[in-house]
Amino acid sequence: MLTFSRRAVLSAAAAVLLLGAARGPAGASETVPVVATFSILGDFVRVVGGARVSVRTLVGPDGDAHVYNPSPADARAVAEARAVFVNGLGFEGWIERLVKASGTRASLVVATRGISPRVMEDADGHGHDHGAKDPHAWQSVANAKVYVANVRDGLVAADPDGAPVYQANAAAYLAELDRLDAEVRAAIGRVPPAERRVLTSHDAFGYFAAAYGVTFLAPQGVSTEAEATAKDVARLIRLIRKEKIKAVFVETITDPRLADRIARETGVALGGEIYSDALSPSTGPAATYIDMVRHNVKLLTAAMAGS
Repeated sequence: MLTFSRRAVLSAAAAVLLLGAARGPAGASETVPVVATFSILGDFVRVVGGARVSVRTLVGPDGDAHVYNPSPADARAVAEARAVFVNGLGFEGWIERLVKASGTRASLVVATRGISPRVMEDADGHGHDHGAKDPHAWQSVANAKVYVANVRDGLVAADPDGAPVYQANAAAYLAELDRLDAEVRAAIGRVPPAERRVLTSHDAFGYFAAAYGVTFLAPQGVSTEAEATAKDVARLIRLIRKEKIKAVFVETITDPRLADRIARETGVALGGEIYSDALSPSTGPAATYIDMVRHNVKLLTAAMAGS
């Protein structure tokens, strides 16, 4: 639930809109205000937008968008924005309420538009917390390219005068993502297929698994709000022993105690912290999307190879 009153949000939104009207349209020296819901998406928007945009990211580095509660400041940022970029696929369960409460006139850009969603089902055939659709589509670099194209188009629609800038920035970034995808495939390709099995604390790597041929096991569903049952943990311990999984990974947005327990009971080493739903702070190893992918692949391949 939102943690602020509708009256407060609407008052803030009205003040922002009146201020904008008094100042008139953005001048050449002003930046275009936009909002992104979480840090990975915010990075895409910053790269494509460049110096022409100012990006407010609602859920910042190391933040968990699954359990986020928007603030009045978030409502003001959404009210002021020219465009609001969202992941979609049920990832931000709170965004529709926030947009409605803010009274914004911004366009809503769904960054996963055009991506075929992965269907999430557990062993009993039931969907997880986001319904049947897995929202973590950015974990495939090919999907990240779709995000970037949608971000480009959203910025062009919000700021047509900036189209040449956004198109050039996107083209350069898409070429960089092509190189990153080839790099990931080469790194994973050096690990024998039978060894490409790991356990993570949160089921967020389904798109990575499908794109690069790695098997991920996870005690939780696709949302960090899900709690693994004793039956889930026992099943995973049996599976780890049977499949000879070499490493357990803790994701930075989840409680590490469950992974610690599984590691203790199986004797499998913890392979380090990987990033799933959020970037690291600027001083960390995953300050950008490209840094995040490289960091994760480095840890995963080292663990799968037993080094």
